[in-house]
Amino acid sequence: MEYLNFKLIASSVIYSVLGIIILVISFVVIEKLTPRMLWKEIIEEHNTALAIMAAAFMIAVALIISSAIHG
Repeated sequence: MEYLNFKLIASSVIYSVLGIIILVISFVVIEKLTPRMLWKEIIEEHNTALAIMAAAFMIAVALIISSAIHG
């Protein structure tokens, strides 16, 4: 039962939820700062370059958040 330490599992879930919230907030901030709506440009206009940029942004922010959480 050493592998199922509920305190560690709970803290991992809390940090994961916190990381997702921070990621969503940062995406909303970037959405507000850009001159066009990112989601509309990606979905309706099929802008592949913008979709790649948005994915790279999300991966970069996720790496920063995970590094900050896990030290």
